[in-house]
Amino acid sequence: MAVPTIDRRLRAFLRNRAGMASLGFLLFVLGVALGAPYAYPEDPMAMVARPFLWPGERAEFPLGTDSLGRDVAAGLVWGARVSLLVGVAAMLLGVTLGLAVGAAAGYFGGKTDAVLVKLVEIFQTPPSFVLLVVLVAIAQPAISTVIGAIALVTWPTIARIVRAEFRSLREKDFVMAARGLGYGHIRIILREILPSALPPVIVTASVLVATAILMESALSFLGMGDPNVVSWGGMIGGGRELLRTAWYLSAIPGIAIVLTVLALNMLGDALNDALNPRVAAER
Repeated sequence: MAVPTIDRRLRAFLRNRAGMASLGFLLFVLGVALGAPYAYPEDPMAMVARPFLWPGERAEFPLGTDSLGRDVAAGLVWGARVSLLVGVAAMLLGVTLGLAVGAAAGYFGGKTDAVLVKLVEIFQTPPSFVLLVVLVAIAQPAISTVIGAIALVTWPTIARIVRAEFRSLREKDFVMAARGLGYGHIRIILREILPSALPPVIVTASVLVATAILMESALSFLGMGDPNVVSWGGMIGGGRELLRTAWYLSAIPGIAIVLTVLALNMLGDALNDALNPRVAAER
């Protein structure tokens, strides 16, 4: 069975309606986040009207105001910036660390593999969210701290995937030929094996963005996020005591999280269908 070319993989992705719809929605969220300083140049945490204006009650505040008179729409738009920043940055950091550890373990094997696998197991032994809470509690609750803590919690998943891919590829003919030509380990890892090992990493990376967004939202809901920025989780946490009288304060950012995470997971499924050789060949 021939491995699909890039063109075939791209066509397979473009034919996936759910994947394209998810990509379109995520681009819309990205556009909203990038446009936040222009749509709402004022501080989103500023009190701009009387509290508890319901959505649609006043045209200048289409999503209403919260208990302190802050614009919910402004918070939602600026919260998108925080959620996407945390999700993408934590994913990139976690993938980088996972690639380094997984590639070294899978390629070199032996004692190197044994030591690095033990390191992965150390990070995977405690429950992920418990470890995340402990890491954030030890450090100062800031965006950089949250990003680093989420990356430290999620990188073992990438490391295991990369390790398995490298173990299956390191004895292939093209790798043996590269060794016969005298290529160094770094060149073989980066230019020969890594491109073939990337498809499952790309799929998992999209899921890790969704995981990071959920983790940051959970931390903010618990009051462990950065208090100087507006986030979707913080908005839900701020409205949880008002569910009976002002349910929209939690419902609106909650819907934003659900739709964004759903879109990321559907995008991951579409990428898996396009990059998986067996699925792509069947299509």
